[in-house]
Amino acid sequence: MTRTTPAQGLDRRRAAALALAAPAAAIASPAIAQSQPPLRWRMVTSYPKSLDTLDGGCRLLAKLVFELTDGRFDIQVFAGGEVVPALAVLDAVQNGTVEMGHTASYYYVGKDPAFAFDTSVPFGLNTRQHNAWMLQGGGAALMDELFSAYNIKAIPAGNTGAQMAGWFRKEINSADDLKGLKFRTGGLVGRVMSKLGVVVQQIAAGDLYPALERGTIDAAEWVGPHDDERLGLQKVARFYYAPGWAEGSAQVSLYIGKERFEGLPPAYKAAVTQACAAVNSWMLAKYDNDNPVALRRLVAGGAQLRLFSREVLSAAYDAAEQVYAEINATNPRFKKIYDAWNAYRREESLWFRVNELQFDTYMAYRLGRAG
Repeated sequence: MTRTTPAQGLDRRRAAALALAAPAAAIASPAIAQSQPPLRWRMVTSYPKSLDTLDGGCRLLAKLVFELTDGRFDIQVFAGGEVVPALAVLDAVQNGTVEMGHTASYYYVGKDPAFAFDTSVPFGLNTRQHNAWMLQGGGAALMDELFSAYNIKAIPAGNTGAQMAGWFRKEINSADDLKGLKFRTGGLVGRVMSKLGVVVQQIAAGDLYPALERGTIDAAEWVGPHDDERLGLQKVARFYYAPGWAEGSAQVSLYIGKERFEGLPPAYKAAVTQACAAVNSWMLAKYDNDNPVALRRLVAGGAQLRLFSREVLSAAYDAAEQVYAEINATNPRFKKIYDAWNAYRREESLWFRVNELQFDTYMAYRLGRAG
């Protein structure tokens, strides 16, 4: 049997993404004449190059735009820290330092907690539900209104799926075990964890390993098995917890200066939009493909897989509801999004509880019995 090399595998994944972007080619290619302006833009990101799915998705996006515009629109991709700090992407796009950025919006809840809805909020929507809310349920319009205040056009451009809860140096058997824990996380999770006595820090991916190794933090979450293994987190923390109650889905987005986006030729706008849609599908498929085998390797290498108790989950859920109530009382923009999002969450939960959950639970039971 001929083995596929990593380079061939990436080419195949790119070919699949190009197939997903075929509608864009039908729209864009005939419309792009040589008279269209050649553009060379910069995209800064929040990820190190070692993360082949997040960083790779950004580079695939740039490649698709280049090909869909017959090479007229060239986007240079820079990993986190190469041009601006990994957690400063929003500022860089807002103030015009660069034309584009790729990031997780919940890194910027310090500016407005409503940014979390673009990525993920604790005990929120799963990936399919989030995509439905964004693309069909009015979420995109609410996000457009939020980002317009920062002169940014944000487009969904990837999703990790449900994330793991993180790596811990000690077992967490009760909510009391969380008190005093120094934990790296992002978004509104920090406010929730703070209510449980956790000391929260937000640290970029590339700095997680040394922070755990030096004891600056006691625990950390990033994404899931594939990325966590690449970051080496299993070498500096032993206990790996699920479920990822903080991020049942985690969308990442392409940021473009709003005026720059509006000034693009229609064919270029179509190319960018369709490339984002293709990467959104590609990224989720890649994580779903790569995480199971990575998890097996991690456990075989000594990682101790654990599930949070119902007590811990209930304490976190109650804390999350308190956080939402507190923010709703002081932030009208957050409340407007929350009310629409929460109504959607309840409606989607009903449908998934009736059918999707029943199927998934039964299949997990049968396949688990089969070994």
